[in-house]
Parts: sequence; C-alpha cells; structure tokens
Amino acid sequence: MQFDHPAPHVIELAVQPEDIDAYQHVNNAVYLTWLDRAAWSHSAALGVPLAHAVALRRGMAAQRTEIEYLRAAVSGDAVQAATWIVSADGRLRVERRFQVRRKGDGETLARARIDYVCINLDSGRAARMPASFARAYVVSPRA
Repeated sequence: MQFDHPAPHVIELAVQPEDIDAYQHVNNAVYLTWLDRAAWSHSAALGVPLAHAVALRRGMAAQRTEIEYLRAAVSGDAVQAATWIVSADGRLRVERRFQVRRKGDGETLARARIDYVCINLDSGRAARMPASFARAYVVSPRA
C-alpha cells in the first residue's frame, strides 16, 4: 500500500457519476483530468500557482503523456492521485511521474509519465523557465 516513490504530493478525488462510461467504470479520459489536477496542486504547493504563471506569461505544457491503466475505478471509489518530479533541467523541461490508487485498498489503478516544456503563453513557443519555475521544479526528494 505504499506509493512508488517517497514524499508524494497527493490529492484525493471522489469518482463522480459523470466519470463513469458505458462500461460502468471510470473513463480513461478522466484519469488525464486527475493527473492534471494533481500537477496543478503540486505546482501551487511548490510556489507556482496558476496566477503566478499567467502573470509571468509562462506555463508548463504537456509534450508527451504515457498512461498505463492497471485496474478500473468504479462508482463510489475514492482515489488518490500522487505525483513527483523525477527530472528537471532548470531551463526548459520537467518530467513528472504519477500513481493513481484506490484509497480504500491502496490498489494502484494507473501509473503515468508526463513530459512538460516551458512555453511562452503569448506565442505558444518553447521558452526558458523563469527563475521562480527553475527554483520550484526540481527533482523530488529521493524520487
């Protein structure tokens, strides 16, 4: 019932009726939304809330996403979405890992990796991270 890496940033989510698809489990697209929420929550905890990014006109945009679905979440489940920064170059790129678990039994439902690139919000092009991003987005302790 442990997370994959020490010191995770964890958010808790409840499966909502609209998350359930025709197969009576959480639709795969919902997991991506959960990962996004975990990443935003972690960024805010690291000192880079959305308002700060918008004010600087910089953001971390997903460049590549891999999700491995292991078990289905179903109606009534509470889930934990954990994230860690496992790679950061301090200039342009950050790699996050994620683990989604069912809270009740600790069963891992999915694992994911998302590679992010810093972009200029006005042009949409890659841009060097502001100093505040570089200070915040560092490899998680013992990740």
